[in-house]
Amino acid sequence: MQSLDTGLNGASGTVARRRAAFGASVGTLIEYYDYYLYGLAAATVFPKVFFPSEDVTMAQLASFASFAVGFLLRPIGGVVFGHIGDRAGRKVALMITVIGMGLATAAIGLIPSANRWGALAPLLLVLCRSLQGLFVGGEMGGAATLIVEHAKPGKRGFYGSLLIVGAGIANVLSAGLMAVLARNQGWFMDWGWRLPFLFSLVLVVVATIMRSRLEESEEFKKLVEERKQSREKHKAPLLEALVKHPKNVILGIFMGLTQSIAGYVVLTFGLSLVVKEGVPAWVGFVGTFIVGVLQIIMAPVWGALSDKIGRRSLYIAASIFLAIIVYPVLLMYQTKAPLMIWLGMVIGFVIPGVAMQATFQTMLAEMFDVEARTTGVGLGYQLSNVFGGGFAPMICVALVAAAGGAVWPVLVYVAVIAIISVLATIFASLRPDTVAHGHDGSAGLGAGGPVQSRS
Repeated sequence: MQSLDTGLNGASGTVARRRAAFGASVGTLIEYYDYYLYGLAAATVFPKVFFPSEDVTMAQLASFASFAVGFLLRPIGGVVFGHIGDRAGRKVALMITVIGMGLATAAIGLIPSANRWGALAPLLLVLCRSLQGLFVGGEMGGAATLIVEHAKPGKRGFYGSLLIVGAGIANVLSAGLMAVLARNQGWFMDWGWRLPFLFSLVLVVVATIMRSRLEESEEFKKLVEERKQSREKHKAPLLEALVKHPKNVILGIFMGLTQSIAGYVVLTFGLSLVVKEGVPAWVGFVGTFIVGVLQIIMAPVWGALSDKIGRRSLYIAASIFLAIIVYPVLLMYQTKAPLMIWLGMVIGFVIPGVAMQATFQTMLAEMFDVEARTTGVGLGYQLSNVFGGGFAPMICVALVAAAGGAVWPVLVYVAVIAIISVLATIFASLRPDTVAHGHDGSAGLGAGGPVQSRS
């Protein structure tokens, strides 16, 4: 059979690889710009605009509950768009998700406040948030599959990490816009916060143009040809993943728990914590902006390091580091000093969080065959975010409130999650990243080969 390595040699292969990397990353930028933007607004704006209450804690819990709702639909999006990606093509799925996500986000910027529309306002917010969850649920599976399938063997960690570069740019854009607009607090709470949401329409146009130029990988093209020639009835991608890789489906979910809570504990919950203590919202926005800049720089560094020392080892080390550092970081936040808050954000997220996020989607892609890879990656990534990240800010708020304002219960929560992820990562089966890959049983990304320390 023609291997991916052969199919992507030469100038045409280089162009296809660059288009895949850029197109997938640009789309991920837009998807996560929208998602990060909601997290920032949920921590600072939505409690007052959509969930006004004399009890600040209850308003914050209600806002983070709306934040969590979006995560409930992410697995559905992962299955729906995973099916489309594994059957009609990765490109088709990615075009739908980026357009749908942008429209849902822009709609949030048009919803009147609860003071004007009463209960209808938060209901519309939850509806738009649910649509965000549905579309973003199909993003990472398709994007990770496309970019990793185009990557050269031995460099899949680096290429996979470029998706997190896109997410870092999303952090910079969303936090930067919110930081600038929040300087005028009165205007910001009335109308200023809406402008970044409406700006997503501009980003959608850019992403749609870039993704229209994407090409399917040689591996997927080969699979399509074999399907045309075969008379066998193929299982749905979801069944393919569950039947062929039941252990990896389950372990993929548990593996991702730590990377899913990292940003939402350190950044989203952390931002709500400092704002509640009277620190201006712009301080948190600036910190998130700094984190985004460093994320752009460090994600490919972590990805390249995973190609050298192994993704499993790097991911485990980062999970343990997060559990160790989270309590000191929260104590740094309680100083209310901007420099200490920003330093805590950097230490708490750029080191462990970005390291995990830069490697996790590549590991997932190496755990499934080409027939169900988009679905398998989508399931692991999105379900881990449902059980981990989606409820993390709300859980942290509730734990701190129950402890009378003490933050030590958050340490226990993160430590338990880290232990679960470490054990799952140890027992997961990863494919070697040393040779060209195929779906016919040959060694590599698409094969069912043994666990390799390099992966």
